[in-house]
Amino acid sequence: MQVDKSIIAGGIILAGLVGYLAFFGNNESQLPEGIIAGNGRIEAVQIDISTKIPGRIKKIMVREGDLVGEGQQLALIDAAQLQAQLFRAKADIARAQSLVAQAKASIAQAKAQLNLAKKELDRASALVKRGHTSEQTYDIRLNQHEVAKANLGAAEAMLVSRERGVDAARAGAQEIETQIKDCILISPTVGRVLYRLAEPGEVLGPGGKVLTLVNLADVYMEIFLPAIAAHRLSIGSEARIVIDGTDFAIPATVSFVSTQAQFTPKQVETYTEREKLMFRVKVRVPRELVKKHIDLVKTGIRGVAYVRTGFDPPDWPERLEKRFEGVPKKPSGS
Repeated sequence: MQVDKSIIAGGIILAGLVGYLAFFGNNESQLPEGIIAGNGRIEAVQIDISTKIPGRIKKIMVREGDLVGEGQQLALIDAAQLQAQLFRAKADIARAQSLVAQAKASIAQAKAQLNLAKKELDRASALVKRGHTSEQTYDIRLNQHEVAKANLGAAEAMLVSRERGVDAARAGAQEIETQIKDCILISPTVGRVLYRLAEPGEVLGPGGKVLTLVNLADVYMEIFLPAIAAHRLSIGSEARIVIDGTDFAIPATVSFVSTQAQFTPKQVETYTEREKLMFRVKVRVPRELVKKHIDLVKTGIRGVAYVRTGFDPPDWPERLEKRFEGVPKKPSGS
């Protein structure tokens, strides 16, 4: 007698679903009043490591799955052209500085000419009073003095202009140095390489993605709770996370409660259909706990988060106090 394989497969799936609902239904019924659970998965913020300037990828130092630390170099963009531009910019600085020196020499020369013109003007003034020289000679000396004074003002203004030229040249060099630093792509946080999106030799434009990291400094589980429970939650409230297939609880804290209700997402299994509108809640794992067990942290793993509600929450059941080795009973921070 032949049995349709699709019927067998459907029976297995139905049996698994019944067992799943029975397991969680029993667990929910065993929870004391004031503790509510919601299922979800371990998540972390994804960070795109992108280029700020266009260029050719010279080297990528990590592969998918690698654990990286904050400040670690991840990739290099070829900076040969920028290095040449920096060399030229430094030459521009030297040239601008030489123009400053030339302007200072012009000021010294103008001051000497003004000093001489003033002496000749004073001498002509004394002579014209005694009638030993003509008014025309005095006028010539006066004009020479005014010209020398104007030349000094022009030389001083030129010095200011040359000094601003040095500042502009230095700013240009600093801009290029910043671009050279931007050729070194650095991890902004501790994380794990999720995707390697480019390879050495590829030319990327500004904003071109090279890597995607999972930020392990911000690990959380997102669950959905009915309004009757969500409005009794407090930011910072204790929580527990139990990963599927484990028998220990991970201490956590409530870090976010949505301000608006929404319909229950299709991917979230609920114990009852009594509540259609749910509030999104984030339960965050403390950073020091993640750091201590960094090699065990994986995103996408499903589990159940338990949170305590109300102003006088009950004690945790014994099964939610069981800890993984080395994990404290209460999280010491976020």
